[in-house]
Amino acid sequence: MAELDQHEGEQDLEKKIEETRQRFKNEFLQDSADKYDSRDVERLQTDDAMVESYLTWRLYVVADALKMIDESLQWRKEFGLNDLTESTIPRWMFETGAVYLHGYDKEGNKLFWFKVKLHVKDTKTIVDKKKYVAFWLERYAKKEPGMPLSVVFDMNESGLSNIDMEFVKYIINCFKVYYPKFLSKMIIVDMPWIMNAAWKIVKSWLGPEAISKLKFVSRSDVQTFIGPEYLPPHMGGTDPFKYSYPPLPDDDFQTPICDNGPIVSEDETESKESEMEGKDALESSFNSEVAVKPKKVNFLEDSLRAEDNDKGDTSARTKGARKPLTTFKGPLLEVSPAEELSFGSGETEKKSLIILSNVTKNQVAFKVRTTAPEKYRVKPSSSCCEPGASVDIVVSLHGGSQASPQDRFLVMAAEMDNVGTQELAQFWKEVPKTKIMEHRLRCHVLEGIKPTLSPLRDSPVDTGTGGQQELNTVLMRMMACNSRMEQKLNTCLWVQKVLIGLVLVLMVLNLLCLYLLGTAQRPS
Repeated sequence: MAELDQHEGEQDLEKKIEETRQRFKNEFLQDSADKYDSRDVERLQTDDAMVESYLTWRLYVVADALKMIDESLQWRKEFGLNDLTESTIPRWMFETGAVYLHGYDKEGNKLFWFKVKLHVKDTKTIVDKKKYVAFWLERYAKKEPGMPLSVVFDMNESGLSNIDMEFVKYIINCFKVYYPKFLSKMIIVDMPWIMNAAWKIVKSWLGPEAISKLKFVSRSDVQTFIGPEYLPPHMGGTDPFKYSYPPLPDDDFQTPICDNGPIVSEDETESKESEMEGKDALESSFNSEVAVKPKKVNFLEDSLRAEDNDKGDTSARTKGARKPLTTFKGPLLEVSPAEELSFGSGETEKKSLIILSNVTKNQVAFKVRTTAPEKYRVKPSSSCCEPGASVDIVVSLHGGSQASPQDRFLVMAAEMDNVGTQELAQFWKEVPKTKIMEHRLRCHVLEGIKPTLSPLRDSPVDTGTGGQQELNTVLMRMMACNSRMEQKLNTCLWVQKVLIGLVLVLMVLNLLCLYLLGTAQRPS
């Protein structure tokens, strides 16, 4: 059975993807192409990961995957997902702070917060609220494609007036249909007992493939899933974050530290005074005599000079760095690795290599930022890449720092039309955001070698991509089986309760009959 699952999930995956595309074209597109946005149809025909996500969620049953794709693509056109921007959402929705992305759980998944007490049921604004949720999901899907989310319902100070079952069902559908494989877990914190009935209905909406992802926790238990650094004080956390708008909250990417100290030229020109206050602790650890004047860079001359100077130390700098095996093909740069940098606790696992390859006919300026600048050293963290050339960037853990799944790296690139003497910081300040390519990389923490292996590790099961797909398939089927058993158990419990109720009624009737009989037998 396992071999059959592996064949269906791994060896035959390309055929399944092609079959899905062909059947969608024949069965859904011929007579009703206007139901969908042409951009979504084009993506379906070219993006294997998109088709695979639907197939995986539907256990590789093509007919079921096609139903999901049809419903999802119709929804995307109805809500105008491809044209949904910050300016198309009413400003007051952003200002409430009822929904936002911030922080990570212990597995490195982004947290999608819902402040339930700030939601009030209103039929006049329900469509805008749905688009608001879609905006956040689409924004994240573009920034970190393929990475799951953990949804957190903060029920603190909420009541029945804050429960909107239509809106909750829509959120469920977003993860069940519109964004398959997006949901890591759904954490409901401090749910009032009066809402138990409502959430039992929600549980039935999730379906067997997602029911195990629902986690009801108290504020004392929430740290099982989320560390205190990303929890607000009322949940026992230490996160000082307070939502405000504008701007939109995002990953706190900062300029990393190079071997000679922080690149002050970028921070000084790009950061506002309020942001600089938050970095005082970091900057105070460095010599106050570090120059704050932005350096001028002649990209043509300096790049040639740097090439001569770096030839001797490139091999030494990259020695011991983990080589990337995958590549993301962007419009300006190809970035290797495509998704994640791997770090471990061993001395030979402290470095990872990022390779940037220029695919344009012009010079491309780049810079690398990170959410944990105190942990990592990046060299070079900002420079330029000649047409057709490549640049090796070494990312290394500093001192005794340990990598975390929550850590992120951001590679930014922009094409330089005019080659010549320019101020690097000024270039980044003036380049339009629409011309900047961004690519995010996450951290993968390598597990140390343990002397005693678990039965799973001792088994000959393939732990690579195919093995993972097989495991996912088996788990989904087990969850479906568990769900059916739970439904049968609930039915049995309901029947048992009815029988107990009938017994009690009969006992009461019996007592009543005895009472009436005794009354009738008394002498008048």
